[in-house]
This record gives sequence, C-alpha cells and structure tokens, in this order.
Amino acid sequence: MIVHANGIDINYEFSGEPGAPVVVLSHSLGSSHMMWSPQMALLRSAYSVLRYDTRGHGASSAPDGPYTLEQLTEDALALVDALGMEQFHWVGLSMGGMIGQCLALSHQDRLLTLSLCDTAAAIGEESRPVWEERIAAVWKDGPQALVQGTLERWFTPAYLQTGSPHVAEIRDQFLATPVAGFVGCSEAIRRLDYLDRLGEIAVPTLIMVGEDDPGTPVAASRMMHERIPGSRMVVIPSAAHLSNIEQADIFNDHLLSFLKKHS
Repeated sequence: MIVHANGIDINYEFSGEPGAPVVVLSHSLGSSHMMWSPQMALLRSAYSVLRYDTRGHGASSAPDGPYTLEQLTEDALALVDALGMEQFHWVGLSMGGMIGQCLALSHQDRLLTLSLCDTAAAIGEESRPVWEERIAAVWKDGPQALVQGTLERWFTPAYLQTGSPHVAEIRDQFLATPVAGFVGCSEAIRRLDYLDRLGEIAVPTLIMVGEDDPGTPVAASRMMHERIPGSRMVVIPSAAHLSNIEQADIFNDHLLSFLKKHS
C-alpha cells in the first residue's frame, strides 16, 4: 500500500494481530521491506507489524538526494502518524538501525523498545573514502557494480554455497534499487555520528550482530552496548551482516523474547 507522507510516496505493508502492539521493521541499504520475510510469520502471530520501503528503495519514491538520517527518520514518523500509531517497537537492521538511533535521540517518547541489528553508531574518517568509492561506482554503473561484493559481505561463504533462495531475493532487491535512492541513502550513512550521544537513550534496547559481520562488526555493537544504559547485546553465531536471514531462527528467538518482555 502507498501513503503520501513527508512529501513522498511511502510503500508499506501492515498486517498481523489487530489491536496488538505495533512493531515497525526498517531494512538495510539496497534492500526493501521484503528483507524481513523470515520474521513475519512469528511477529504476525502476536503483534501488528508495519514494514515499509525506505525513501529511495522498493516502491517508495526515490527523489534526487542527498538524503540525511534525520530526513529518513521524519519519513518514518510521517508514515506512523498517517496510520494513527502513537507508540511502537522499532526493529532496524543496518541503515534501519541508524534510523532507529536517530529516532531514539529525537523522538524517544514514541518508542516502546529499540532493536539495533547489525548496525553502527558512527562512520569513522577512515571508512568515508570507501563510501565515496561506492557512491561513485553506483553513479557510473548502477547497483550491479557493487552487488557481488555486497553479497559476500552480507552472507558468510558457507551460506552463499547453500544456494538459499533468500540470496537470490536479496540480490534482486539490491539490483532493483534506484541509483538516486542508493546514492541518497549512502550520503546519509557516511555522515553517521551518534556514538557520543547514545547515553541519552533510555528505552529498552536490544543489540544483535552476526559474529562474522565485516561491515558493522561485533566491536561496533559493543561500543553501542557500552553506551546505551541497560542495553542487552547478543552475538549471533555463523552469521554475517544479514543475520535476520542467515540465522533466522536464532534471530527470531532473541527478538521475540525481548519484545514479549517489554510488551
């Protein structure tokens, strides 16, 4: 479904238990709301679940950028406001976790809980040239310039060798990402700098990370865990960046346990 909010069309799906607490799912760069398919059956059984396509992705609008994390956060708030949702659980992976941090730092009263998955709170100076190279490559040749390297960062070699249909689905989503959307969100990510403010977050927070995640490694999650008071950290074995897909059962068990504790 489409709603016009914050000046763009936002594609979303809302399903699950009517009247139950709302869980909002926010995906990674170069993906779409379909990234959360391995979580949907379990979440729908107990919650109302909102998943959506971030600005520049899927069937949402992809205006020229650059974008900012604050703008992506305002998009999310405009969506939940349009749907009449006052408070909600936020589950964000990678870019979705960055949006979640911005949301917690600017509109903490809207959150029931915060789940930060395979994400980081800052992009160091040493990493910014990497993002500049990725942006240049996508401007020149589109997402296909990065797809193979991205899959190798997002999944472990063992999982890639299984021939899982999820890999093909993620590849298709990545290749379908509009250039303007990929670049616009990359510009937002490369300016990420929330680490020194994380002590302001007072909502119950779960941090999950794949033990083999090379892009947002365990060390990045540990830095967030050390700064967010009372946060819980889980390292998911045999998983890289998209731990929600590669080890869906383990991911789901920890997420549902956390949500139930704070619902």
